[in-house]
Amino acid sequence: MDSEERTTNRSEQKSRKILRSLIRKQPWDLLLVIGTGVSAAVAPEIPALCSWRSCIEAVIEAAEQLEVLHPGDVAEFRKKVIKDRDLLVVAHDLIRKMSPRTGDTKPNFFQDCLMEVFDNLEQHIRNPVVLQSVLRLMERGTMVLTTNYDNLLEIFGQQQGKPMESLDLKDKDKVLQWARGHIKYGVLHIHGLYTDPCGMVLDHSGYKDVTQDPEVMEVLQNLYLTKSFLFVGCGETLHDQIFQALFLYTVKNKVDLEHYMLVVKENEDHFFKLQADMLLHGIKVVSYGDCFEYFPAYVQDLTAQICKQRSPDADRVDSTTLLGKEYFYNTIFISNKR
Repeated sequence: MDSEERTTNRSEQKSRKILRSLIRKQPWDLLLVIGTGVSAAVAPEIPALCSWRSCIEAVIEAAEQLEVLHPGDVAEFRKKVIKDRDLLVVAHDLIRKMSPRTGDTKPNFFQDCLMEVFDNLEQHIRNPVVLQSVLRLMERGTMVLTTNYDNLLEIFGQQQGKPMESLDLKDKDKVLQWARGHIKYGVLHIHGLYTDPCGMVLDHSGYKDVTQDPEVMEVLQNLYLTKSFLFVGCGETLHDQIFQALFLYTVKNKVDLEHYMLVVKENEDHFFKLQADMLLHGIKVVSYGDCFEYFPAYVQDLTAQICKQRSPDADRVDSTTLLGKEYFYNTIFISNKR
């Protein structure tokens, strides 16, 4: 795409209508769910950030280059990535294959492969527009969770002087603090973070401690009931077993909720079917355009419109304050007359 086409796309993007029910949300009423689309937009040179499948393929390639996986196993896992629908199982098996035969996940070669794949992420940030928008919302109280293993948002935020903190489901105390709004720049990685493979959640056993903890589940489900989730760069998040266990299948009366999902509208029939299906979950599907190039500018524009909304309390006059002022001025007036 040449510069002229980019300019045309950008102007078209700015003219797109945005749901008023969304832009009238206050930032602190939102919870951003960040998917691989955000990382793909920010660091397009790293294929592993684009999708689950790309990530696993990159890990297998790294394992082959580092010679930590038998050639026969490399070939077998490449077949599984193509054939298997449940990529979480493939990733889980891959970790096990590169771990000790005792069944322990530490030490293992999987972390070395991830380090190879995600090496020097900060040097690959090419389009920080989406991250800038996310930080702008976080400054105003928006909470953030992600299904991504990378920490691009935290890296960028730290570069901007923000006290970013990466959280995962293993740390109950931190999760509770975050869910209660006490960690302003906290990013909850529900799958874990690549820097700690032992904390990565890849199957049901990885999050059963969380789902069986009534205190944690209560605060997490309360977020889904009281916040408006805004899915950004998420493709298959609603099919994600962990997200389903934490939020989707454990919250009743979903049609009473008001969540939002930004998607590309490549196929009209598929898009409108998705819209109808997601409304059953209380999710309004919104198109940011018919190609991925529109995504960053749309997020930037959406953020700007949300952030310029005045708080309902800002225009509300407190009657007690007025009474107090009236009493104050009357007192002075009477005193002066005397």
